[in-house]
Amino acid sequence: MEKEKLFREFPPVSTQGWKDQITKDLKGADYKKKLFWQTGEGFAMAPFYREEDVEKLPLKNVLPGNFPFVRGNSTGGNNWLVSEVIVVDNIRQANAKALDVEQKGVGSLAFVFKPGEQPSERETEELLKNLSAGLMEFNFRTANPAKMVQIVDRLAKKHKRDPEKVRGSVFCDPLSGYSLSGRFKTSRETGFAMMGNALKAAAHLPRFHTITVDGSIFHNAGSGTVSEMAFTLSMAVEYLNYLTDKMHGPDDIAQHIRFNFAVGGNYFMEIAKFRALRYLWAKIVNAYGINDENSAKMYIHCSSSIWNKTMFDPYVNMLRTTTETMSAGIGGVDSMTVLPFDEIFEKPTEMAGRIARNQQLILKGESYFDKVADPAAGSYYIENLTQKLANEAWNLFLEVDERGGYLKAFEQGFIQQRVTEEARKKDMEIAVRKRLIVGINRYPNAAEQLNIIDNAVVKEQNGTNVLRPCRAALPFEKLRLKTNEFAQNNGRPEVWMFTFGKRSMRRARAQFAADFFGCAGFQLTDNNGFATVEEGIAAAKKARPNIVVMCSSDEDYAENALNIFNALKDKMIVVLAGYPEDLIDSLKTGGIENFIHTKSNVPEELNKYLKLLNID
Repeated sequence: MEKEKLFREFPPVSTQGWKDQITKDLKGADYKKKLFWQTGEGFAMAPFYREEDVEKLPLKNVLPGNFPFVRGNSTGGNNWLVSEVIVVDNIRQANAKALDVEQKGVGSLAFVFKPGEQPSERETEELLKNLSAGLMEFNFRTANPAKMVQIVDRLAKKHKRDPEKVRGSVFCDPLSGYSLSGRFKTSRETGFAMMGNALKAAAHLPRFHTITVDGSIFHNAGSGTVSEMAFTLSMAVEYLNYLTDKMHGPDDIAQHIRFNFAVGGNYFMEIAKFRALRYLWAKIVNAYGINDENSAKMYIHCSSSIWNKTMFDPYVNMLRTTTETMSAGIGGVDSMTVLPFDEIFEKPTEMAGRIARNQQLILKGESYFDKVADPAAGSYYIENLTQKLANEAWNLFLEVDERGGYLKAFEQGFIQQRVTEEARKKDMEIAVRKRLIVGINRYPNAAEQLNIIDNAVVKEQNGTNVLRPCRAALPFEKLRLKTNEFAQNNGRPEVWMFTFGKRSMRRARAQFAADFFGCAGFQLTDNNGFATVEEGIAAAKKARPNIVVMCSSDEDYAENALNIFNALKDKMIVVLAGYPEDLIDSLKTGGIENFIHTKSNVPEELNKYLKLLNID
């Protein structure tokens, strides 16, 4: 009996058939210009993909758990570890916190000590007291990574732990510190030698990572995905070259490396990023002559992006971390830290920490994200995106290699320059609102009164020869903080919408203006529309706002804009919403100087109005 095929009553449609229909619907517009997505990573993506687009890909038949691990390290599911950071100010309190979160689903703990602080063996034992050492992962950031590994090794022997079950890491990454500060803590040789010492100390701990490669520094400095991938791999190769020259075996080195990445809000791009990274790392490690292909598995820990988080409208951060967590889970990371939504502007509250943990637990326990190995497998789009990312990142990696490797490329300024240029491009897209940050450069909550004047919140790292971690929302947040500080003693500046003329245009431009000035935290007063210009002028004079914004159509501006301006210019700042090109010269000749429109650099314009209002 013939098996019934789903949808067989529908005739198949060829790729050319789809393209022909799309071209018809576009009515002659350029298909590629209209529908191809320019990723900003050096390549474009088509509006749709089909099975034939996957057939030509070289990795389409690779299975999960098989070299080169593009589909994940495991053959059965993707049970990543829920990780939480504990800052150690007091050993007993840190231990109590660790015991508490262990019961709440955390499987990986990161203990962060103060800079320069190194716990003793007794303190470490007390820190880990009663924790499930055979089930959990313990990670440490201390002054001396090699000494920390020695302590872990001694404690494992003392408590008769199976060395195969001792999992975790120490943070040992001299190049990331150099990239952020422009200098090594002591010297390059001392920093690199620390890696060798830590590696030797972990000789009996095959699952304890002693070398960290922190790629999050690139993402959080505003780099593109391709740069983030290529430069992180270049750092790792710098370590591989040094350690193999010191006669360490490539298998031993690779098995003890842990990669840290940030995961951002570009949903599909982030999924593809982790898949492509595993493939490229396997390709690199294999070239060193490993004996066991499992040595080419890439251990990836990821944390939520800091770059896209905001302190205004902070609950939106929970939405951001949710999609980021989904990307990382689908992409196949090994462990994950989700930032509490208030992390960037205060000590996280208990509620914020609970939500951050539960975001991962819900995706695992209710959405079953951990039950399938490589859920993205077979997606025509993601498979193609993975391959293109791998190709672009590999080309950039080779360019760095031709420059002598990561350190030399950094000394030449090549890496900082590329990251800075990419960050500036993103900043400009945010400034003109081509790239949206909800609650910051679009849909700001004008009623939000957040009074944080702490310089630590808004400080920027100086220097041009280093990577500078930043947050995309910072220029807008500075505006809001200035307004908030001014409002404490002077009241909040008022922006008043002078709506007149054609209904659809006055409403659209009033909403645009409210969104625009709301980004600076001004008080917004809307009006339904005045029957006559004279009525609106009288109402404006009575209200006496700081700024009045004319909101209407270009046709109405031609007839009334200069009359309104001349009637109000001596009493308040007058702004025109829009940029009517046919009228600009005559409007400017008449004295109108202030225009807001879709191509405005929002922070630049708003800073101008703050200065006009003597707010600085």
